[in-house]
Amino acid sequence: QVQLVESGGGLVQAGGPLRLSCAASGSIFSVSHMAWYHQAPGKQRASVAQMTYCGNTTYAASVERRFTISRDKGKKMVFLQMNSLKSEDTGVYYCKLFNDRVYSTAYWGQGTQVTVSS
Repeated sequence: QVQLVESGGGLVQAGGPLRLSCAASGSIFSVSHMAWYHQAPGKQRASVAQMTYCGNTTYAASVERRFTISRDKGKKMVFLQMNSLKSEDTGVYYCKLFNDRVYSTAYWGQGTQVTVSS
């Protein structure tokens, strides 16, 4: 059984940093791509950062050079370091593990709320 649990969300002032964590259980972590998604109020969920199982990273243009995705394979954890936060970064952040070449379903966490005050 795979479970993802995000943590680290909260209230932060604009311009400040925040680090999100995602703890994974189960045996698929080493073969999974991972991603962080952002769902702003009233909007659809959208990917902001992705890392392949090989370690290659991509970012949405809106967070490039501000956000960094990383992982700790040994602890089965994924992180999102968010710097220079803006009010538009407010929303719920979700962690996702996936690899449709290895397993059929993607796994999501329950989300963690980030609120950036201006």
